[in-house]
Amino acid sequence: MVEEINDKSFENETSEGVVLTDFWATWCGPCKMQSPVIDQLSQEMDDVKFTSVDVDQNQDLAKDLGIMAIPTLIIKKDGKIVDRLTGYTPKEKLEEILDQYTD
Repeated sequence: MVEEINDKSFENETSEGVVLTDFWATWCGPCKMQSPVIDQLSQEMDDVKFTSVDVDQNQDLAKDLGIMAIPTLIIKKDGKIVDRLTGYTPKEKLEEILDQYTD
């Protein structure tokens, strides 16, 4: 399951373990392609937490993280950003990247 978070809950929700956050917007075509991939992986990968942030509703957070294009996927491990992907990322590639950070 993908949990919708916001600028107030981002730090707390992404502080432990491996967390992928999908930064998206309702009007973004590539975001609409990325979303089902994230949903599918969230059901397959129990050792990764999946979250999403609507950049239109959380502009300060997007600005603070330097998000200039969407979709942007940020991967954090134990509260530290370890990877950042911009643009559509296919399922196989995303799974391969996430596997690097899980034990």
